[in-house]
Amino acid sequence: MDWFHDWPRNALVDVAARFLSEIDFPTPEIRESVGQHMADVHLSIAEANIDFLRVERRFNYTTPTSYLELISFYRMLLDKKRDKITDQIDRLEIGLGIMKATIEQVEGLQKLLDVKMVDVE
Repeated sequence: MDWFHDWPRNALVDVAARFLSEIDFPTPEIRESVGQHMADVHLSIAEANIDFLRVERRFNYTTPTSYLELISFYRMLLDKKRDKITDQIDRLEIGLGIMKATIEQVEGLQKLLDVKMVDVE
Protein backbone atom coordinates (compact mmCIF):
# COMPACT_ATOMS: atom_id res chain seq x y z
CA MET A 1 0.00 0.00 0.00
CA ASP A 2 1.41 3.38 -0.99
CA TRP A 3 0.88 5.78 1.90
CA PHE A 4 2.87 8.57 0.31
CA HIS A 5 1.18 10.77 -2.27
CA ASP A 6 3.16 13.22 -4.36
CA TRP A 7 2.33 16.85 -3.86
CA PRO A 8 1.34 18.77 -6.97
CA ARG A 9 3.86 21.31 -8.24
CA ASN A 10 1.72 24.33 -7.34
CA ALA A 11 1.42 23.08 -3.73
CA LEU A 12 5.20 22.69 -3.52
CA VAL A 13 5.70 26.22 -4.87
CA ASP A 14 3.15 27.65 -2.42
CA VAL A 15 4.78 25.93 0.56
CA ALA A 16 8.21 27.16 -0.50
CA ALA A 17 6.84 30.69 -0.99
CA ARG A 18 5.35 30.62 2.51
CA PHE A 19 8.62 29.64 4.17
CA LEU A 20 10.80 31.82 1.93
CA SER A 21 8.66 34.90 2.66
CA GLU A 22 10.51 35.18 5.99
CA ILE A 23 13.87 35.54 4.19
CA ASP A 24 15.15 38.87 2.94
CA PHE A 25 15.89 38.54 -0.79
CA PRO A 26 17.14 41.39 -3.00
CA THR A 27 14.10 41.10 -5.27
CA PRO A 28 10.77 39.24 -5.20
CA GLU A 29 11.72 37.58 -8.48
CA ILE A 30 14.63 35.83 -6.79
CA ARG A 31 12.36 34.56 -4.02
CA GLU A 32 9.93 33.21 -6.63
CA SER A 33 12.74 31.60 -8.65
CA VAL A 34 14.14 29.88 -5.57
CA GLY A 35 10.68 28.52 -4.73
CA GLN A 36 10.21 27.27 -8.29
CA HIS A 37 13.63 25.64 -8.20
CA MET A 38 12.90 23.89 -4.90
CA ALA A 39 9.71 22.45 -6.38
CA ASP A 40 11.64 21.29 -9.46
CA VAL A 41 14.29 19.62 -7.29
CA HIS A 42 11.68 17.82 -5.19
CA LEU A 43 9.84 16.62 -8.29
CA SER A 44 13.08 15.47 -9.91
CA ILE A 45 13.80 13.36 -6.83
CA ALA A 46 10.42 11.69 -7.27
CA GLU A 47 11.42 10.87 -10.85
CA ALA A 48 14.77 9.54 -9.64
CA ASN A 49 12.91 7.33 -7.15
CA ILE A 50 11.14 5.65 -10.08
CA ASP A 51 14.50 4.95 -11.72
CA PHE A 52 15.85 3.69 -8.41
CA LEU A 53 12.93 1.27 -8.09
CA ARG A 54 13.45 0.03 -11.64
CA VAL A 55 17.21 -0.49 -11.22
CA GLU A 56 17.54 -1.54 -7.59
CA ARG A 57 14.07 -3.02 -7.05
CA ARG A 58 13.81 -1.04 -3.84
CA PHE A 59 11.43 1.72 -2.86
CA ASN A 60 12.59 5.17 -1.83
CA TYR A 61 10.11 7.81 -0.79
CA THR A 62 10.21 11.57 -0.76
CA THR A 63 7.72 12.78 1.79
CA PRO A 64 6.36 16.22 2.63
CA THR A 65 8.72 16.17 5.59
CA SER A 66 11.71 15.75 3.27
CA TYR A 67 10.53 18.78 1.29
CA LEU A 68 10.24 20.84 4.47
CA GLU A 69 13.73 19.67 5.46
CA LEU A 70 15.00 20.85 2.07
CA ILE A 71 13.57 24.29 2.72
CA SER A 72 14.94 24.32 6.27
CA PHE A 73 18.38 23.26 5.04
CA TYR A 74 18.34 26.00 2.40
CA ARG A 75 17.48 28.63 5.01
CA MET A 76 20.21 27.39 7.36
CA LEU A 77 22.79 27.28 4.58
CA LEU A 78 21.80 30.75 3.33
CA ASP A 79 22.15 32.20 6.84
CA LYS A 80 25.54 30.55 7.27
CA LYS A 81 26.80 31.83 3.91
CA ARG A 82 25.49 35.34 4.58
CA ASP A 83 27.26 35.38 7.95
CA LYS A 84 30.48 34.24 6.32
CA ILE A 85 30.23 36.92 3.64
CA THR A 86 29.52 39.57 6.28
CA ASP A 87 32.62 38.44 8.20
CA GLN A 88 34.69 38.62 5.02
CA ILE A 89 33.38 42.12 4.28
CA ASP A 90 34.32 43.20 7.80
CA ARG A 91 37.81 41.73 7.43
CA LEU A 92 38.23 43.46 4.07
CA GLU A 93 37.14 46.82 5.50
CA ILE A 94 39.58 46.44 8.41
CA GLY A 95 42.37 45.53 5.98
CA LEU A 96 41.58 48.52 3.78
CA GLY A 97 41.62 50.77 6.85
CA ILE A 98 45.04 49.44 7.82
CA MET A 99 46.33 49.96 4.28
CA LYS A 100 45.03 53.54 4.26
CA ALA A 101 46.73 54.25 7.59
CA THR A 102 49.96 52.72 6.27
CA ILE A 103 49.82 54.87 3.13
CA GLU A 104 49.35 57.97 5.28
CA GLN A 105 52.34 56.97 7.43
CA VAL A 106 54.48 56.34 4.34
CA GLU A 107 53.51 59.74 2.93
CA GLY A 108 54.43 61.36 6.25
CA LEU A 109 57.76 59.53 6.30
CA GLN A 110 58.38 60.57 2.67
CA LYS A 111 57.87 64.22 3.60
CA LEU A 112 60.17 63.80 6.59
CA LEU A 113 62.75 62.11 4.34
CA ASP A 114 62.56 65.00 1.87
CA VAL A 115 63.26 67.47 4.71
CA LYS A 116 66.16 65.34 6.01
CA MET A 117 67.65 65.04 2.51
CA VAL A 118 67.74 68.82 2.28
CA ASP A 119 69.50 68.96 5.66
CA VAL A 120 72.02 66.32 4.55
CA GLU A 121 72.90 68.22 1.37
